[in-house]
Amino acid sequence: MNLEPEHIFYGVLAFSWIEFFWGSYLSHRQRKIYKKHVEVPEEAKGLLDDETFTKARLYALDKSNFGAVQGIFSQVLSTILMLYFAFKVLWNVSGTLLVDFGFQPSDEIYRSCVFVFLSNIFSTIIGLPFSIYSTFVLEEKHGFNQQTAAFYIKDQIKKFLISQAITFPLLAAVIKIVYWGGDFFFVYLWAFVVGFTLFMMIIYPEFIAPLFDKYTPLPEGELRTEIEGLAASIDFPLYKLFVVEGSKRSSHSNAYFYGFFKFKRIVLFDTLLEESEREKLKINDEKEAKEDEEEEEEKEEKTEEEKKKAEKLAKQGCSNPEILAVLGHELGHWKLNHVLKNIVIAELHIFAMFALFGYLYKSQMLYTAFGFDEGEKPVLIGLMIILQFITAPYNTVLDFFMTALSRRFEFQADEFAVNMGRSEKLQSALIKLNNDNLGFPIYDWLYSAWHHSHPPILERLAVLKTKTKSAKQD
Repeated sequence: MNLEPEHIFYGVLAFSWIEFFWGSYLSHRQRKIYKKHVEVPEEAKGLLDDETFTKARLYALDKSNFGAVQGIFSQVLSTILMLYFAFKVLWNVSGTLLVDFGFQPSDEIYRSCVFVFLSNIFSTIIGLPFSIYSTFVLEEKHGFNQQTAAFYIKDQIKKFLISQAITFPLLAAVIKIVYWGGDFFFVYLWAFVVGFTLFMMIIYPEFIAPLFDKYTPLPEGELRTEIEGLAASIDFPLYKLFVVEGSKRSSHSNAYFYGFFKFKRIVLFDTLLEESEREKLKINDEKEAKEDEEEEEEKEEKTEEEKKKAEKLAKQGCSNPEILAVLGHELGHWKLNHVLKNIVIAELHIFAMFALFGYLYKSQMLYTAFGFDEGEKPVLIGLMIILQFITAPYNTVLDFFMTALSRRFEFQADEFAVNMGRSEKLQSALIKLNNDNLGFPIYDWLYSAWHHSHPPILERLAVLKTKTKSAKQD
């Protein structure tokens, strides 16, 4: 049987629906868990009270139902776009616009930039109602949203503009390398992307992230001294220590580190800190909050709902020993080379994808399958078809194994914290963070295996207790 363009097209379409039904089936299994467990089960008693359990269950159920609706919409829309050869239509529109502005449609770089710009506008418009609902209805309903409408609008505009500013030169460079690099262009392309990725890992936290959130050096005091001591104890080259004002967006908590060589930074979300530490940062000071006239007007009179949000935020946070335990876990990822291993795997994956692209991108059959005429083989379209559709089965399997590897890394990082003598405080911190974020503690095993890059809280606590007993016996 000879492979025809329509075989490729319908094969891609069929796999997208298989993947959709598989994801829907897993979500259905998990929703049954949310509906079945209406009371705190025996294994979760002591982890959270009845009120928190109910809130977490309803929050998880609302998120799951919302995700199901969004998933159905996305799948139906993507199918319609494929059936009507949206790539080809948008490519033609891009060429027409170039002519209107005095350019030639044969200029592939400009045409590709217009294609991406139009595609991003379409995606933004389509995704905006879901984003607004998620932020101002779902997250608001469950007490997590801290954003005002003005903040949200400015945030979305900044995200869009910065995204285009990064994408256009990157796209132009990719197309140039493909035409310049000869038969082994994919090697040069891979080297460029590796360099660009490392460059962005340096530039983003220093110059781009501060455009969206306020980063403040952690003030001098007991917490800072203890974190610096913790970092020094394992030779972690701590360069700077920041607190990010995440409470302006959401009351969810987090902590992370980034940077290369001897220039590593640790970032704590302000929602991770106890109220006494947040007061040092003056995050709740009205003078700090009133950065522009719009925010001044919105905060002149606090509603009862806003007061409840402030009260909820004040109750959040971990003690200093608990924060140190969490950081012990995070630094364990560094000490055990988890970050480096993930980077190496990612770069090998990118190289394999580019090598496959180099092998397939001249095949007219791929372009014909998506509505393009004989002789039309734009680099951008080839990249999208091969990396988004042709490799989809491989990427799905890889994602599953990477999720399993991530869970393994999490257990190893937990064990590292245990060996530092921080097991008890890590357990209490995990419980606090789970409750503050309304994490539902019970999961279907198959859903969890497929989706959870971090182990569920009950499984994680059980392993921590076992590791702690083993460490004490040793």
